[in-house]
Amino acid sequence: MEIIITTPLLRGVGGPKRFTTDPKDDYNFYQVVQTPETKELPFPILIYQSGYKEFRQTLRKNTADSWEWFSLAQWAQELSLQSTHHKLLALEHLRDIWRRSGVQYYQHQLETATRVIYELHGRAILADEVGLGKTIEAGLILKEYLLRKQVRRVLILTPASLCRQWQQELRDKFDILAWVARKKWDWSTHNLIISSLDFAKQPTNQQYLLKHKYDLIIIDEAHKLKNERTKNWQLVNALSSKYLLLLTATPVQNNLKELYNLITLLKPGQLGTYREFKKRYVVSERQPKNSEALRHLLSEVMIRNRRSDVNINLPKRIIHSIAVELSSGERALYQGVTNFLRDKTRRLGFEIGLPLITLQREVCSSPMAVAYTLAKMHQKAEPNDQVSLFALLEKAVAITTPTKAQTCLELIKSHQDKVIIFTEYRATLQYLLQFLSQAGLTVVGFDGSLSAGRKQWTCHLFQHNAQVMVSTESGGEGLNFQFCNAMINYDLPWNPMRLEQRIGRIHRLGQTRDVHIYNLSTQGTIENHLLNLLHEKINMFNLVIGELEALFGTQEGSFESQLYQAIIQARDENELEANFENLGQELLLKRKEWAENAWESLI
Repeated sequence: MEIIITTPLLRGVGGPKRFTTDPKDDYNFYQVVQTPETKELPFPILIYQSGYKEFRQTLRKNTADSWEWFSLAQWAQELSLQSTHHKLLALEHLRDIWRRSGVQYYQHQLETATRVIYELHGRAILADEVGLGKTIEAGLILKEYLLRKQVRRVLILTPASLCRQWQQELRDKFDILAWVARKKWDWSTHNLIISSLDFAKQPTNQQYLLKHKYDLIIIDEAHKLKNERTKNWQLVNALSSKYLLLLTATPVQNNLKELYNLITLLKPGQLGTYREFKKRYVVSERQPKNSEALRHLLSEVMIRNRRSDVNINLPKRIIHSIAVELSSGERALYQGVTNFLRDKTRRLGFEIGLPLITLQREVCSSPMAVAYTLAKMHQKAEPNDQVSLFALLEKAVAITTPTKAQTCLELIKSHQDKVIIFTEYRATLQYLLQFLSQAGLTVVGFDGSLSAGRKQWTCHLFQHNAQVMVSTESGGEGLNFQFCNAMINYDLPWNPMRLEQRIGRIHRLGQTRDVHIYNLSTQGTIENHLLNLLHEKINMFNLVIGELEALFGTQEGSFESQLYQAIIQARDENELEANFENLGQELLLKRKEWAENAWESLI
């Protein structure tokens, strides 16, 4: 019996498809069937006249295949009618979406997705340099597998601050609806889940998570899995999945074992046991041997695109160092805080002095920030310290218009376009919102206290209505502001990685104009010493992300601790300057060692 069946889906892809064994058949031999047995079916039936009787008997005897089997056969037939050899079906489906949303994709992203699917069989490390679009590549691979119906259950693990961004980008750029996990039962009720690693590894969540087998797992910031002793690594190692994508710009930072641990998660046995790996390929922690053979093994599981290899020229990053001269009142406040810090450290020791350095940093930010801290300290201080703290508090509240705020306003007016301002302190943020609004600017504030919805609304307002956005560190990761090309670092974070994350909000793919970074620093303070160290000594703003991590480390507080020691151990300004000089020389030596390491050429 010869039957032709069409459905609305099939008619939408190149017209009706005819399932017939005789190529000589003509459409005139077919008729639409409407019988009591077929009128409830969700599709029209076209049937060859001579097979009409047999078809009715099949329906009455209930010997036909199920609707699920028919749908699967129908999808297989569609795929077979398309030329799918090294072709991405997702491109045709996404073309209109990308045109409407303004998404720009690049050839290296398409080549990466094609190679992952056809050569690496869905298990790969996507190790492109920062800013080359690893998220686009992962989304494209996910969309392709969904269209081919090769994946159903999907898990995306990412830092908590990026969960919403992943959800939004999948929806807007790939027409994929995903659920952000918040409760333990989310693991069972949704097929496409986004979760933070911290939430997933909680014992109650991990218990539910491990009950399921996933078709595809995507892990962003996968360098957090480099240590096999961590809960992150152990959780991912325990998960079961057919396909696995690890996204990281720095698959190696300090030790070749980190690379071994990542590849073991992805493809156990690819590099043998760790003892065999060390014997065959490792001279020292950072020095490989048999590089050609090792590079071949890595190419079977890793794809790394570099800016120098792809046809992408990001706009220039122009750095402006703006020195701010403190007023006499601000200078007296800073000197008073510094004297209080050194006196407490001499009397009570180094451990006591560490928290007090925050006062110096807050003075460099704004008198409002340090006044808030001084007021809290005064309430809990011993009687001997209360007099000193109250005197400092009086000096802080007497300053109503900081010099740095005036300088910031002048920069904004000279730029005459959108500007994002970063500060570390919420008190400074609140003051700037008031100060800039009174100056006639349209300004919005962004900080960690906002709900997810309010954060999205604030970003929308900044893009479409406001000229200025003032943000704390919570806006320094995961947000994209390519429509803005100017940033003011109102105060400098002591973790250089955070500074680079801030800049990455505007200096990334999609930016069409040169980017201007204005670093404000107060003359004759620790802030000025820090900027001189980062900018003048080691030229931090021209370093790649891997080199930054090699110099400053990836552990939170490692570089900050060195700065604390340089400050606490200095008895006067001359010793402080000498300590920062020594720290700069140490970093330059580290940079030279990093440049001489051969392992970078492996990836």
